[in-house]
Amino acid sequence: MRARVGRAHADTVRFAAPASAHQCAAPGRRGLLVVGSSGGNGALVLLRWRDSLAPGEWPLLQRADTVSPAGAIVGVRYMDANVAHGVPLDSGTASVTRVGSILSLRVRGSGLEVAGGTKAAVDLAVDAVRVAPDTVPCQVQL
Repeated sequence: MRARVGRAHADTVRFAAPASAHQCAAPGRRGLLVVGSSGGNGALVLLRWRDSLAPGEWPLLQRADTVSPAGAIVGVRYMDANVAHGVPLDSGTASVTRVGSILSLRVRGSGLEVAGGTKAAVDLAVDAVRVAPDTVPCQVQL
């Protein structure tokens, strides 16, 4: 996975990390969990749907959204010097491509940093990651 995080009045942060994808299940929903991390930087994308993982544009959802039937929940963590920053994306889209067990994903969105409330724009790409055959739980807990 490759990520670029842009913030007003600050340097753009870029990072790359190995990614993995796992099918997941929650009551009444199916999903796909894509994660990657390296050296304190990382991202998590939870794609969720009711019927099938359709290719195309998906809306970004809030972590606590239990009503929307399909969408992507995205969070990014990155280091700036020795300070960790976290950004849950609250607007934008995720573009999904899947051929068999191979998934590619592009997320473009923005959100407020958890500490400080600075708006950050994120461009995240995951290219050709194999979806693992195992299933992990994907119930969102608040």
